[in-house]
Amino acid sequence: MLEVRPGFRHGGSSLEATIKSCGRIKQWNAALQLFLEASRLRSTATPGQYLATVGACGKGRQWQRALALLAEMWEAKLEPNVVGYSAGISACEKGEQWQRALTLLAEMRVEKLEPDSATMLGSARARKARSVSGP
Repeated sequence: MLEVRPGFRHGGSSLEATIKSCGRIKQWNAALQLFLEASRLRSTATPGQYLATVGACGKGRQWQRALALLAEMWEAKLEPNVVGYSAGISACEKGEQWQRALTLLAEMRVEKLEPDSATMLGSARARKARSVSGP
């Protein structure tokens, strides 16, 4: 288990960068552990830390954890944004959860957020998977 030492600066950008690095090397569990430990020590997490952890979980095909983190983020009244929805859609697409990916896209539109290219790519892949596997 990873440990955040008391002397470690677990402020916004350094922790976020470390979590992103874990995601890049597909160490979603390490990213999640860092996030949870730092959140426990600080009692709050930044939107960037949440999104970096969602991305790491998505890259590790941990779509359930990614969606749980997004839900927790939004329950904490951190505004939903394009990056958050895109990370969730990507996680669902990697986990072959096309219905959930399309649900996130629909929620995004309800929030009046304009999908970016990454969001559209993930939703296009979800639509293609749906057409191949059926409804």
